[in-house]
Amino acid sequence: MNWNEIRQQFPALSHTTYLNSATFGQLPLRTQAAVAKHFERRDRDACADFLTWFDDMDELRALIGRLVNCQAEDVAFAPNAAAALSLFLGGIDFQRGDRIATLPNEFPNQFYYANWLSAKGVELVEVPGLEAIPERTKAVVLSTVNYTNGYRPDLPRISKAAKQAGALLYIDGTQSLGALTFDIDAIAPDMFAVDGYKWLLCPNGATFFYISPALRRQIPPAVIGWRSDKGWRGVDDLNHGIPEFPEAAERYEGGMLAFPSLYGMAESIRMLLELGPSAVEARILSLAGQTAQILQATGATIQNANTNIVAAHWGDRDASQLAKDLRAKGIMVAARHGNLRVSPHFYNTEADLDALRRSLA
Repeated sequence: MNWNEIRQQFPALSHTTYLNSATFGQLPLRTQAAVAKHFERRDRDACADFLTWFDDMDELRALIGRLVNCQAEDVAFAPNAAAALSLFLGGIDFQRGDRIATLPNEFPNQFYYANWLSAKGVELVEVPGLEAIPERTKAVVLSTVNYTNGYRPDLPRISKAAKQAGALLYIDGTQSLGALTFDIDAIAPDMFAVDGYKWLLCPNGATFFYISPALRRQIPPAVIGWRSDKGWRGVDDLNHGIPEFPEAAERYEGGMLAFPSLYGMAESIRMLLELGPSAVEARILSLAGQTAQILQATGATIQNANTNIVAAHWGDRDASQLAKDLRAKGIMVAARHGNLRVSPHFYNTEADLDALRRSLA
């Protein structure tokens, strides 16, 4: 794989040492071109072909299915991962005394809605490693990779434990998909949501979620609009009565989609599929391992190994100030909860890591 050639797809890398994909992924030129092509098409055809845009989105669902190993009809689009999680938690019939289980130090999405449900007597429980699912747990919510320290939970074990406990499983893949592989069939979540602006290298507004057929029979749509009826393609004579929801996951979309962002998502996913998700994962884990060695050489403690997010902690250094100092040198990293977070993507090179080493020295 000629990674240096692939790097030419990312213009910002010509002037910045960018090691912060856990905050934002860089947009490939081909993704930007796909978005521009959509706008050119709108001008050319005056939007007369707008129904065919939905056909293109069905092709995107199939691309997502190839990436995460699921059926296209199980994929829906949302404005962000918070919307998907709100659909999930908002659709569960919680009773007073029920619980939601998560990991400590999870992303705020996993805390806020669950804590808001405390007014209804629902308790959020933080369980290290989710080693055991507490009694009366109705939902387990967690991320594939922790945003502050790179921790990768044992998803197959947690999925099995959730099912044994009779709890629904929601997984947020925003901090890993595009860097690490994910297999819906192997993990079997009830819902899997990914906001594509990080590791998937997509424009903002491009989010998808997988929702199992069984969960679709349990959770009603939270947004109901003209596309909620299964006959929505018949725009010449739309149903003006009670909607009959489609069986597919698109039943949760309700209305128009963020087409520019989703056309961009389609091109970014095509790029990842062409490169090969396993090859991308191997490249990123290699760069992350080298990064960990560089940080350890300065006296840092690395929080977790074999992950795409390298989190380093020093007892005598302020991570936030260090991130600012590195940015002043043209090196983009982040600080999260006392850790310096370095997150290389496949577009990074050993030269980027050398720049980090020199600046830290």
